[in-house]
Amino acid sequence: MSTEKTGFDAPSLDDESPGRKPLFYGWFVVAAAFAVTFVGFGAAYSFSAFVDALQQEFSASRGAVSLVFSLAGFLYFSLGVVTGPLADRFGTRPMAIAGMVFVSAGLVLAGFADNLLHVYLAYGLGVGLGVGCSYVPSVGTVQRWFARRRGFASGLAVSGIGFGTLLMPILAALLIGTVGWRTAYISLGILSALVGITMALLFVNDPRSKGLAPDGGPALPTAASGASEGTELRVAVRSRPFLTLYFAGLIASFGLFVPFVHLVPFATDQGMSAGQGAFLLGMVGVGSTVGRFLLGNVADRIGRQLALILAFAGMAITLLIWLVSDTLVPLAIFGLTFGTFYGGFVALMPALVMDYFGGRHISSIIGVLYTSVALGTLVGPTAAGYAYDLTQNYTLAIIGSIAANLVAAGAIMTLRKPGT
Repeated sequence: MSTEKTGFDAPSLDDESPGRKPLFYGWFVVAAAFAVTFVGFGAAYSFSAFVDALQQEFSASRGAVSLVFSLAGFLYFSLGVVTGPLADRFGTRPMAIAGMVFVSAGLVLAGFADNLLHVYLAYGLGVGLGVGCSYVPSVGTVQRWFARRRGFASGLAVSGIGFGTLLMPILAALLIGTVGWRTAYISLGILSALVGITMALLFVNDPRSKGLAPDGGPALPTAASGASEGTELRVAVRSRPFLTLYFAGLIASFGLFVPFVHLVPFATDQGMSAGQGAFLLGMVGVGSTVGRFLLGNVADRIGRQLALILAFAGMAITLLIWLVSDTLVPLAIFGLTFGTFYGGFVALMPALVMDYFGGRHISSIIGVLYTSVALGTLVGPTAAGYAYDLTQNYTLAIIGSIAANLVAAGAIMTLRKPGT
């Protein structure tokens, strides 16, 4: 059997070792996306560590404080509808650099806030605009650089979210406990600028600009290039696959981000320390990282549609653990397992968009799709906070999150496979 590689064969790190073949530049693009998502979502998901401090500082309810995260989440998922087309036209690098500047500035300015409104403006706008400028362009660009191993590459790129969720809340809790929440925000802002802006310089929009095809083969003629194929945005958004993915993303997101805001305060409500709460959120990050690798890689074998169904159903099942738990160990198990399926969801949505619609307008289509997640994020965590204020527990919020994920799984079951 011939072992000759085509332009769309998946590269291996062994094949790209020094002395045999230069490392495929697509992996540098993956590294840039990893760093940008690490900084952006690490900053966003560290918010849970600040909830108690902000409540005490500004004498605010948990629902009012939760709205800070919801506003940021709404912005960074909804802005993809603008930043995706901008990246398709002007390139991902300037969008990602601008995003990292916004994130850093928002964190630093939040450290100087005099009231909760200032936190809304600084953190909400800064992190919201920053992630909005960088996330969709980054993940869209990765899709262009890979074909057969797209699920794995996409999962590796967005595993930055998992590592950010693991490390940034723990770092934030440590800083809050030693230097206070204001200096913690300023320190995270400086760190974000150093890491995010530097790595964003590695972005290159299309493999053809380096004389390559996806996965590292020689460049194909324009007519045959995978990057040149694809459904126009106006056609894609009217199609059944897009509308189904949109509905699933919308309904699931009502509950998807509730743990990211409320798991730490839930833990402190049970008598745990802020550090233990940050550890639980870190376990979500660990699981998220595993899920991006595991489900992204498995999806390349069993199909990305089936893998996405498993991700939604898995999140629903693991939320049951949170519903009946109030001690560290079972909550850590919840964080790890929920994060695994959540990570699969994040890795698989962009890859499925590429499967159904091709690469020419990938960032634009992902940007419109993620407005569904924006709406769910705006409502879900804030509603959970006000439900807690009303009932003094999270039972209603968790049950609602379970139901939302099950409905999303059912919606994806109705999809036909790409190309059929």
